[in-house]
Amino acid sequence: MEATIRTGSDVTTLVNVFTVEPDNQQKLVQLLKEGTETFFSKQPGFISSSVHASKEGRRAINYSQWASAGDIENFRRDPRFAPYIRSLAALSKAETILCEVVEVNHA
Repeated sequence: MEATIRTGSDVTTLVNVFTVEPDNQQKLVQLLKEGTETFFSKQPGFISSSVHASKEGRRAINYSQWASAGDIENFRRDPRFAPYIRSLAALSKAETILCEVVEVNHA
């Protein structure tokens, strides 16, 4: 399924905002990319993921779409997830937000 941001869908959006020292931003971005390629993209309910690096170097954002909040809970219970989270926590502080799309505008 291709990622489409729109209102009125049953998709659950997971937004992770990571605060990081600028010297570690690229390491963090690489970990996020690798995690998506090797683990998350293979999980049931995964739809899409995008990684964003702030231009000031202190944040990285992972925006992902899942078929349901239950799919997110399931991957969090997978024993392979814990070491990955520890590696992210060693580089950054994370805030995790479950969302639904309520407004979309296009030019």
